[in-house]
Amino acid sequence: MSLDASYLEYPKRRHGMDHDLYPWTNIRERKPVLWPEGKSVALLLSVPLEYFPLEVKDKPFKAPGHMQTPYPDLRHYSSREYGTRVGFYRFLDLFAKHGLKASITMNAAIAERYPELVRDVQAAGHEIIAHSTDMNGIQFGGQDEAEERALIRDTLDRLERATGTRPTGWHSIARSQSFNTPRLLTEAGVRYMCDWPNDDLPYVMTTEAGEIINLPLNHELADRQIITVCQNSESDWAEQMKDAHSCLAGEAERFGGRVLPITLTPYIMGLPYRIAALDETLGWLASQPATWSATAGEIVSAWTAQA
Repeated sequence: MSLDASYLEYPKRRHGMDHDLYPWTNIRERKPVLWPEGKSVALLLSVPLEYFPLEVKDKPFKAPGHMQTPYPDLRHYSSREYGTRVGFYRFLDLFAKHGLKASITMNAAIAERYPELVRDVQAAGHEIIAHSTDMNGIQFGGQDEAEERALIRDTLDRLERATGTRPTGWHSIARSQSFNTPRLLTEAGVRYMCDWPNDDLPYVMTTEAGEIINLPLNHELADRQIITVCQNSESDWAEQMKDAHSCLAGEAERFGGRVLPITLTPYIMGLPYRIAALDETLGWLASQPATWSATAGEIVSAWTAQA
């Protein structure tokens, strides 16, 4: 059975994706990137600090990691809070031990409720990226534009008040966006976002409001995906992170620098029976000659200077 001819008349059907935000390109055909000090693999450690309200807003969908049982779901609420009270401080110790930088994707509610976390993140020299208001602050297709614009500005304003600095990076909950999101982020002065996991390098999106850079944060490299969803062990996770680094380092020898984004969730990887695997893996990654440990903002700046 053949397709109706009108199916092929879709006005935006073309090579690549069906939108005008960026032209499709093959990563191997682009101008090679070289990271500072001749490094070839930019290690991006992304740590979500998220506040999960007990009252769940589950329309149009429930954010990953949200409450599971009827209100009040104190078991899941307090297990998430373990990350802010305990797990994240294990992360900070390991980052300092191995001389690594991290980008903290932070809900505005976290910054307001836990000022000690903000101070400790800033004192250690890590970056804060805007991550909506809380885990009910979802962006989605069909969302009212004024509502989404208000969500973005409310997040940025609250984080600026709580941290003293207005974030220049954005990471949407569940990497979910509407068709308006890139433009609205650009209008709000956001320099880069981390929502489209479709590459191993940053790239420019062009919106009606100007340009915004997308720094891909691959969810397949997240501990939540590997350990919680796929039910792999922490040892499996460690092996996969090393395999990913080795693959990218090998490609970089032929085609130029790459980005290795690793998401570490404090209430998952920060548990006492997993922290040894994280310690060993971070030590291995830091010891590799190809590794450049950098924040998301530093990666964007280094890439932009060569683009």
